[in-house]
Amino acid sequence: MGKKESSTKSFVLRVDPETMDAIEKWAAEEFRSINGQLQWMIDESLRKNDRLMKSRNVKSETESKDANETQ
Repeated sequence: MGKKESSTKSFVLRVDPETMDAIEKWAAEEFRSINGQLQWMIDESLRKNDRLMKSRNVKSETESKDANETQ
């Protein structure tokens, strides 16, 4: 039986103890796992800096308009 493909990627992250303590505390306050907190922090940073790619399933306004005109 082959390995099941995951929709997430794993990697090792080294963090100094003070930073890790702050992340653990923040995660607990938000009722998140540490992994969930890190994912949220990264996502928020990407959104705020316009770096997050939009989903491939979301059509741009132009694509939707073109599709409606051809029908």
